[in-house]
Amino acid sequence: MRKVILQEFVSLDGRAAGPNDSVDFIPASTKGDHTFGQGQMALLDTIDTILLGRVTYQIWAAFWPDAPRDEGFADRMNSLPKYVASRTLQEPLPWQNSTLLPGEAAQSVARLKEQPGKDIVVLGSGDLLQTLMRSGLVDHFLLSIHPLVLGRGRRLFDDDAARRAFRLVRSVPTTTGVVIAGYEPA
Repeated sequence: MRKVILQEFVSLDGRAAGPNDSVDFIPASTKGDHTFGQGQMALLDTIDTILLGRVTYQIWAAFWPDAPRDEGFADRMNSLPKYVASRTLQEPLPWQNSTLLPGEAAQSVARLKEQPGKDIVVLGSGDLLQTLMRSGLVDHFLLSIHPLVLGRGRRLFDDDAARRAFRLVRSVPTTTGVVIAGYEPA
């Protein structure tokens, strides 16, 4: 069975976004970081499906098709199949290889996990990731922990999240001080 990998960029205080849902801390702390870039390319080699929520999808659909083609990352993002959880978007979706998830997101993702193929990654997509975590569908948490405190903003785990234990399965420090940490439920 395929695994669902949640990749999220977080601050030291567990924020996935700052005030006004800003994620400007991500490029600021990874610019020129070759270790980080290599990790992102390595992740794309392990997956064949991207899951996105509506907001992340709309932001990325406006960016990736025209993004610089350096080192092949944009080409991979554009060519991989993308499934989008949304109750308001309609087919056809504008970004190539994008499909709406039918019905409830958790049920659709559970069906995707049963299909043959490589792993599935959830990128950003705060509301979708909360749904998948509550449904127990996330098999691996790949966190890029950025060396700063945001103080306010959206947390990775909601205040009402159930207590869960995790075990560290890998960690890699990058040249800019970001720590890429992989966790699995204990």
